[in-house]
Amino acid sequence: MCGIVGIVGREAVAQRLFDGLKRLEYRGYDSAGICTVGGGDFERRRAEGKLDNLKRELDADPLAGDVGIAHTRWATHGAPTVDNAHPHIAGPVALVHNGIIENFKPLRDELIADGRTFLSETDSEVVAHLVAREVEGGASPQQAVATVLPRLHGAFAIAFLFKDHPDTVIGARMGAPLTVGYGDGENYLGSDALALAPLTQRIAYLEEGDWAVVTRDRIAIFDRSNAPVERDIVESGASAQRIEKGNYRHFMLKEINEQPVVVAQTLQSYLRTLEGRVALPDIEFDLSAVNRVTIVACGTSFYAGMVAKYWFEQFARVPVDIDVASEFRYRQPVLEPGGLALFISQSGETADTLAALRHARSEGQVVAVVCNVPTSSMAREADLLLPTHAGPEIGVASTKAFTCQLAVLAALAANFARAKGRLSEAEERDIVEHLREAPEAISEALKQDEAIAALAPLVAPARDVLYLGRGPDYPMALEGALKLKEISYIHAEGYAAGEMKHGPIALIDDLVPVIVIAPSGPLFEKTVSNMQEVRARGGRIILVSDEHGIAEAGEGCMATIVMPEVHPLIAPLVYAVPVQLLAYHVAVAKGTDVDQPRNLAKSVTVE
Repeated sequence: MCGIVGIVGREAVAQRLFDGLKRLEYRGYDSAGICTVGGGDFERRRAEGKLDNLKRELDADPLAGDVGIAHTRWATHGAPTVDNAHPHIAGPVALVHNGIIENFKPLRDELIADGRTFLSETDSEVVAHLVAREVEGGASPQQAVATVLPRLHGAFAIAFLFKDHPDTVIGARMGAPLTVGYGDGENYLGSDALALAPLTQRIAYLEEGDWAVVTRDRIAIFDRSNAPVERDIVESGASAQRIEKGNYRHFMLKEINEQPVVVAQTLQSYLRTLEGRVALPDIEFDLSAVNRVTIVACGTSFYAGMVAKYWFEQFARVPVDIDVASEFRYRQPVLEPGGLALFISQSGETADTLAALRHARSEGQVVAVVCNVPTSSMAREADLLLPTHAGPEIGVASTKAFTCQLAVLAALAANFARAKGRLSEAEERDIVEHLREAPEAISEALKQDEAIAALAPLVAPARDVLYLGRGPDYPMALEGALKLKEISYIHAEGYAAGEMKHGPIALIDDLVPVIVIAPSGPLFEKTVSNMQEVRARGGRIILVSDEHGIAEAGEGCMATIVMPEVHPLIAPLVYAVPVQLLAYHVAVAKGTDVDQPRNLAKSVTVE
């Protein structure tokens, strides 16, 4: 989602602001801009599209000023044009904003009636005008912000710059992350620690409703009631080095290939190999007393949750509900006392999932979070934090974060089953052993990269692609379809294989590739039967299975992808690789922007 960087510096800040935006580029955006203040006025440069376009603007007309704010925008209100790009200026106030102001329409009507003129279609410009009106009426910047913030409904992280107070930046957050950074004779704010890493390692996370006055000498933080508060200053640990692709063509391919290592790192935190046990972080509640689990997530994380539902019910014999986060609160779910609400998010800042978490807590649920960012809002609000150790994921389409989520969820399922008395020590040792085999099996799956790349020309011309799977392979079919849609822009759908004959089989013809995910195992024969129904109607099948499965059912397929033979428990982790690689190579064949696909953002901080 959108990114913010602000610097109250001792020297020219434009280049450092631009560098900060480069570090936030992974979040996804469609325009960018920088505004500085100095010499009694604002200077601003904005550009539609990639940061290279903004760089050309800056090279042609450099920015002076030692205080400034910068922004990468993912369009919500208004198209991705220069006029809609941030920063917005309203008289003595400049502003950058992440999020959505839900009540912008009545506020905009009020301001128009007051004689104010708008130059963009955005909801964000409304906030600039509201604060500008207060300042022009004689209020100080702090008074103006304190007056306006309670009038805003929705989610926001905002940074304000003031023409007549060129030594001050004010930041505020509600429902979207914002971090302040402490330097030597200068101070900062940013969307996350990664943006500030080259500037400082000493940061504080603003809490819900906080706003901060940032000057060169100090940072004063206030809560939503405008009372001064202290927030812990911590060492961010974020690397100041830019994350590079190395020898890989794209970050996505690099991150796919990192999976054996990061899955191993993640499992090391949860497996006690010598004891044959699964261990979780310290738990301050009785896991054995949990009588129902509610899993909530979005996108790829939702599909990880779908796999976990199979595991929890199979091993722990506890009923599991699973919801898309954007729907969860609005169906008024029945949350029984003693329930565990499990939230899964790569960033820990996804707006829908964070709102669902707070709803579940208000309903008395114990909250567990599987997350890749241990300092995120969700992580800080969890009763039980289950971190993944995927490292920064730059490609918008999630890959290594997904397999690390699966690794953590498998460990949780085993620990849950032991707590419930459903798993013997011998069975737990077997699970630990199978999980230990996962990184090596993922490495074996990656050896099919060239073979999968050779299949890309067979899929790239298609307008529609179907993915089929049964049991835990059904979520993998959904994930494969999502990956293909995300980065190649081909319409794709995943189906439970047995549901084909209840409607989707009508789509089958000789122009529709059908990817069948069918590791040999208890559901293999059923899946193959459904595959034969597709073949009988002229479907062009790509079978993803192990050698045994391909020997039994590969004849007559358009192509096959050979996976290592693995235990069903770890099959989802291993079979994630071929669906990721197929999507990647099809996207490359089509010439799309693999790492930053159109219209998508890495961390979705608006509902």
